[in-house]
This record gives sequence, C-alpha cells and structure tokens, in this order.
Amino acid sequence: MSDGLDAIYNELRRLQKEGVDCVYINDETRALLKPATKVQPPRERGKAVEHSNLADLIKKSPSIEAAVHTLATTTQIGIEPLPDPPQVILPEGDSAVQIKWLKETVLNCNICTKRKGDHEKVVFGDGNPNADILFCGDAPGTEEAAQGIPFVGDAGQLLDKIIKAMGLDRKGVYCTNIMKWRPENDKPYGNRPPTHEELSFCLPYFRAEVEAIQPKAIVALGNVAVSGLLGPDPQRKMGGVRGTWHLFQDLPVMITFHPSYLLRSDTLKTKRTIWEDLLAVMEKVELPVTEKQRGFFL
Repeated sequence: MSDGLDAIYNELRRLQKEGVDCVYINDETRALLKPATKVQPPRERGKAVEHSNLADLIKKSPSIEAAVHTLATTTQIGIEPLPDPPQVILPEGDSAVQIKWLKETVLNCNICTKRKGDHEKVVFGDGNPNADILFCGDAPGTEEAAQGIPFVGDAGQLLDKIIKAMGLDRKGVYCTNIMKWRPENDKPYGNRPPTHEELSFCLPYFRAEVEAIQPKAIVALGNVAVSGLLGPDPQRKMGGVRGTWHLFQDLPVMITFHPSYLLRSDTLKTKRTIWEDLLAVMEKVELPVTEKQRGFFL
C-alpha cells in the first residue's frame, strides 16, 4: 500500500507541474486507500505523516492540494444525461442588446435552472459587452452560484488584481464561464469540474456571447476551459500549451493558468509565467504596456 501511495503522490506532483488545479477522488478510490495509516511521501526527508486516506493527505499537504483535473463523469455522480445542446440565434441589434437578450435566455433555460442547486443561481457573464478582452473559465464555483456572478470567489478576487495590473478593471473587460450552472456535486465540499457533456451543452451560449461581443482576444483560464473551447485532448498538457495562441470562432485565444492554480502555487515563477501570457494579450489588443508592467514579477 505504501508503494501505491508513493506512486499516487508522485503522479499528483507531476500533474501539479503540468498546471492542473484540482482533484476529484471518488468513493471507490477512498475505500481502497482507507486501510493505509502511515504515508511517507517522497521529499519528506524521512518524516512519517499519519493520514487515514488519500483525501486527508491531499487536504493536509499544500503541495498536493494544487493538483489535478478530473475524470468525474455523469455516471459517477448519478445525474441524468443532458439533451442536445440548444440552438441560439442572436436577435438584431448592437452587442448590448444581444447580450441582454442572451442573458434572459440563459437565466430562463429549463435545463440550466433544473441542474442548478436549490439555493444556487444560474451564472451568466458579466462586464463590458464591447470589451476587447474576454476572460473564460470552465464553470461557476460555490460563491459564483450563490451570487449569480462569475469570478467572485477567491480566484475571482485574484483575477480582479490581475486585470487591475493590466491597467483595466472588471467594467472594462468581460468575464464568463462556458458552463452556466455549478456542476452538481455529491460531496458536501469543493467544486466538481464539469464533464465534456456539460460543457458541450452550454457551449452554444458561450459561442453566442463571443459572437455578440467580438472581443479582440479571449483568455482561456485553465485546462478544463481549454478543453471546452478546443475540444478534449488527452495529450494536451497545460505546461506545454500555456502561453500559446489558438483560434475560437476565428478569434485569438491565449491559454494560461486559472487563477485558482496561482492561489495554490503562489511563487514568483508562477506569477511571472502567467503575467507573460497576459503581456502578450495586452500587446495583441494594443493596450499600452509600461516598462513597470513589463518588469512585474521578475
């Protein structure tokens, strides 16, 4: 069992370096690991650490907590399959008119309202309908679902600081998620990453947001959002694709880490890595970049 836990620990550390930012452990996995009472992870310099199972190990070890995007499926959490994605045709009008119509459509979507939690809200995008930069995440978290606004939790507050460092504010950009409700979770804690089916159902709504706003650049935050925009690819690793440009609806997409990853890997190197991605975005949309900004986190 100890060898198996060491292997899992090493895999989580590897995935952490790839930039994935959360982990989902199902009940079967926890049951298999429950008998373990002592774990001696690599790089602990001989210090034995007591844990009842891997969930405790992840919770108590900041280096592992930064780990892994997930393989949760609808069968694992027992939710019904989704219908075909909706067809969305924007009405005539400027971007503000179209976004207003789209918001009302999403907030009244039968599937979105059915799938959200009893005390949660459907979460539509927020910001400037004429924004040059659109920040895209994968799905709302607990705080977002409670308020009905994207990026208002800890990661959202960090995103606000990042946007401010770019010389902008939330009113000057547009922030949204591909998925419009918080993914149902059978656990009383944490957030479950959305499945490909869930992302696919909501993708027409996101496509319509992009069509209405026509930003000069989209910033894809995190591996799950990237999979939602570009399609799933098991060979795609965040460490290899972040900082690169891609296309979505003929618009440039910059891939970078989700702010939640920065919360868990709060190093100068990580900050600089993300900042270099955003400097490229600023240059793409022709925002002025000062020498002070170029020197952040060096």
